[in-house]
Amino acid sequence: MEENNIIGTDSRVGISSACFYPEALETEFEKVAELGFKNIELFINTYSELFDPYISAIQNIKEKYGINIVSVHPFTSFSESFMLFSDYERRYRDMLKFYDTFLCVAEKLGAKIFVIHGAKTPSTVDGETYCKRFAELMKIGEEHKIKVCHENVVNHVSENPLFLKYMSEYIGKEFKIVLDTKQAYRANHSPFEYLEIMKGSIAHIHISDRNSAKDCLPPYEGDFDIDRFIHKAVSDGYKGKFIEEVYHWSYSNPNELKTAAMKIRKSLGEI
Repeated sequence: MEENNIIGTDSRVGISSACFYPEALETEFEKVAELGFKNIELFINTYSELFDPYISAIQNIKEKYGINIVSVHPFTSFSESFMLFSDYERRYRDMLKFYDTFLCVAEKLGAKIFVIHGAKTPSTVDGETYCKRFAELMKIGEEHKIKVCHENVVNHVSENPLFLKYMSEYIGKEFKIVLDTKQAYRANHSPFEYLEIMKGSIAHIHISDRNSAKDCLPPYEGDFDIDRFIHKAVSDGYKGKFIEEVYHWSYSNPNELKTAAMKIRKSLGEI
């Protein structure tokens, strides 16, 4: 088997381009491709990267390596409280148009998932308004054949799995989340708690490890029971990808990311 095919599109394992942040977007993307990953989450880092020449560069790399862009993560996550979930309705309406542009790009790249962090806590809008706005974003995503999914993030309303459960009950079965294991721990929740409470509503997983000294490590380099987590997610019916998402300071050698991916594949019974 060729080296650059060992983590192919048929695998359930992938990686985020953000693992090489703050390299330039196209550099990040090619670096994870060169490691042998075929399923990649693209983290767009700034407004200009929504247009050429950057999107063309991404498409060229995608074609060169046979990449499946699983998901797109917007750089605007830090400001979604202000842009999407504030009490200023007109700005929200304007931002729907902006996110439509983002979703157009995601569709062009073949992504099926778009990641939202949502509002920081406490939100200035009530729960019902929050759900209605998120549902409207979901409808725009549907027009582009993309699932707009809410990630659990510390210091955001989504850090509470019960709030995500409330969103699921209000919006319905179409509501899906991105479960990030490091964000769960940062919010003092076990990732297993989200698996249990949000069973059937998880469309995407960001996976990493941790220990008492560092809250973000490549899988299998800390004390989080990765295998148990994977087996629980799969046994509960999770069908999506396991996307490695760590920071550049979380590892000393990029090959650690490939090693972790192969261990995840083994846990999944792929190898």
